[in-house]
Amino acid sequence: MTADWLDILREAVAERGQKPVADALGYSRSTVSLVLAGKYAGKTDAVEKKVLAVLARVTCPFNGADMTMADCRAFSSSRAPTHHPLKLSHWRACRQCKNCCKGD
Repeated sequence: MTADWLDILREAVAERGQKPVADALGYSRSTVSLVLAGKYAGKTDAVEKKVLAVLARVTCPFNGADMTMADCRAFSSSRAPTHHPLKLSHWRACRQCKNCCKGD
């Protein structure tokens, strides 16, 4: 991913405010504030992972849709949609995509 997770977090806070972003991430406003100030006492690995999953956006190469990494991950790790030919084509393309986690 080209954007740094802290930049993504800063952008989201600038657009929406700390409280809504903290709520979306499942963290307190205080935690978000401390992370942004570089004063968070704990490891930021979990915060980074959550920011990338919830706030980072990717464009699907198959259909051009803008989606969160969480939505991308959900589709790529789902079972093959054998009941619908277009969805199956999308799923197959997804399995070759650079954003695909393949259920990891």
